[in-house]
Amino acid sequence: MNGTDTDTGTDTGTENRTTPSVIVVGSGPTGLLLAGDLATAGVPVTLLEKRPHKISNLSRAFGVHARTLEQLDARGLADPLLATGDTITGLRLFRRLSLDLGTLPSRFPFLLITPQYEVERLLERRAREAGVEFAYESEVVGLRQDEDGVDLDVRGPDGEVTAHRAAYVVGADGHHSAVRQAIGLPFPGVSVIKSLLLADVRLAQRPEGVLTVNGAGDAFAMIASFGDGWYRVMGWNSRNEAADDAPLDLDEIKEVTRRALGTDYGMHDARWLSRFHSDERQAPEYRVGRVFLAGDAAHIHSPAGGQGMNTGLQDAANLGWKLAAAVQGWAPAGLLDTYQAERHPVGKAVLRSSGGLVRLARAKSPALRAVRTLVSALVNVARPAQRKALAQISGLGYKYPAPHGSHRLTGTRVPDVALKTGRLYEALRGGRFVLITPEGYDERGARESRLAVEHWAGDRRTTVLVRPDGYAAWAADTAEPAAIEAALAAHLG
Repeated sequence: MNGTDTDTGTDTGTENRTTPSVIVVGSGPTGLLLAGDLATAGVPVTLLEKRPHKISNLSRAFGVHARTLEQLDARGLADPLLATGDTITGLRLFRRLSLDLGTLPSRFPFLLITPQYEVERLLERRAREAGVEFAYESEVVGLRQDEDGVDLDVRGPDGEVTAHRAAYVVGADGHHSAVRQAIGLPFPGVSVIKSLLLADVRLAQRPEGVLTVNGAGDAFAMIASFGDGWYRVMGWNSRNEAADDAPLDLDEIKEVTRRALGTDYGMHDARWLSRFHSDERQAPEYRVGRVFLAGDAAHIHSPAGGQGMNTGLQDAANLGWKLAAAVQGWAPAGLLDTYQAERHPVGKAVLRSSGGLVRLARAKSPALRAVRTLVSALVNVARPAQRKALAQISGLGYKYPAPHGSHRLTGTRVPDVALKTGRLYEALRGGRFVLITPEGYDERGARESRLAVEHWAGDRRTTVLVRPDGYAAWAADTAEPAAIEAALAAHLG
């Protein structure tokens, strides 16, 4: 379903030259990455945010997985982010299931523990330097679209409603997305945890590891170190699943932690306490005409596996270069439709895997507990099962649909391979496609602004066209110049 979209060259961008811009709604990590990518590509972009300007130190996410770090590396942000936190190479779930992140085939074989606000700080700085126009205290109260663009009614800080028009609009405005509601999309799903507890505290006794997780009976708790003396505590107590607005004090956090972990580590000086429920929901469509959804506006998951923020950032990385291509007039027909085809199945898979983890963690019946024991034993001893679990949680294992008869690499993530000039993810920092070939082929001319040609550091003969988001658009074991030219014409216009 594409709503009001009609076959008028939407994906070629020819009509966008009168309004060559994108409005992104929501300045969380997803919106910031997307806006920064668009501005870096030379697309005029405005970012609207309902809240006043403030990078909150009270955000929920705190884990950055390997695939997200690779995307940040392609923007020169991974190394600065690594300096803000600590890494862990092992995850232990259900007290029996162990996952060895150190085996991940990535430059980042670990989970980075750092608060979401550190991610936002880096992404906002990049977006500002690229020229994104920020508008805070700006609430979307109406939306209309036609064949040529989208009109937003925006209430500003003075209460006055003004109209804003752009070629495309992206709703990255969270669970209660005004953009999603304005285009009439449902958000079906269920609540999986009725009452989650969160707190940022200091501890008198330091836990042994960066991440401490355990469940005991009807209580679960997790403590993550931010590396600056503050710790994030998350827990739930199935004996007391109170409403989101029920009072919460540090004593309740301590009780849950003691029951799950055996100690509360002398926690004190809470700077933040919050109670919320966790839903599993997904919009049926990520695109209606010229309006797109990304991040929590499109899908929300249980916190199990720490995949929420990471999935949203991957949405942004997928969509940004495609919107830029459409606005600039060189997108192949149907390119924007691939956002739904590629990202909706990933969102569905994350809902399924994170939901499965939380249901097993909360298992009460003997049957479910037996399933949990069996799953833990299987993943621990079976290497294929371990690899599959790691690939899904880290984000490295997702593959996008490829045309029938395509090379086996098409649609897959391309790792950070060595090139004669350095690394692939350094070459991707220009926001361009990267063509990796054996020595001998070169490309100059009209596509130079959106294509970099690189050569393998070794004697590999495969030719791979890598998209700006690090996935293979096309590949061939051997390729003549004519075949390469045909592939470039198909993907870059």
